Amino acid sequence: MPDLIRIAVIDDHPLFRKGAVQVLTNINGIEVVGEGATAAEGLKLAQDLAPDIMLLDVLIPGGGIEAAADIARHCPGVRTVMLTASDDEQHVTSAFQAGAHGYVLKGSSGSEIAETIRAVFRGGSYVTPNLAARLLTRNRNRIKTVDDDDMCDLTSREREIMLLVSRGKTNKEVANWLNCTERTVKQHMTNILRKSNVRNRMEAVLKYGRRANADPISAGSDHYAEAREPAI
Repeated sequence: MPDLIRIAVIDDHPLFRKGAVQVLTNINGIEVVGEGATAAEGLKLAQDLAPDIMLLDVLIPGGGIEAAADIARHCPGVRTVMLTASDDEQHVTSAFQAGAHGYVLKGSSGSEIAETIRAVFRGGSYVTPNLAARLLTRNRNRIKTVDDDDMCDLTSREREIMLLVSRGKTNKEVANWLNCTERTVKQHMTNILRKSNVRNRMEAVLKYGRRANADPISAGSDHYAEAREPAI
């Protein structure tokens, strides 16, 4: 049996924290090893328990982003995920700059939370697709269009994948759409991040999303058919 992913939850709202712990406890492969309410308690738990992942609310006393930065500095083996009601773009950006590895909104399904945790545990950075798509939509008119030369660094298949990812598709949904394996999509995403010099899915969406949606190669081809949803 693989090792359990050990998690601590830091949130100053007792009812939500209790609910989060209950949800996590019911996910196979996850063990909740501690909980707290403040940034200081988060750092102490990280130092004392060394969980694999620390879930932090942005708005805890002392600051969740500040806690993420302190944990990254003092406990580099502990990876942090923001589990919060805030979808503010500045909070998302600041969290990753502080050293967080994931960002998921309260109200997300248990499967979304589990997917985020597992992706971060495997060493990646992760923003749930719905949040990435929401940020893109909200800021579409303020996103700087990338140069053609930058976009040409991506292959036609990578452009197709970025078009789907920018619309909030998960890796599994992208794989189903393109009739390939999820592992293949993940390999393409790794290449996209490397070519783009970005750290995570969200930054790739914000960099290429607007351009991808306007790209005639991806959006106008017969194969892509304007990215319509497949008939059921």
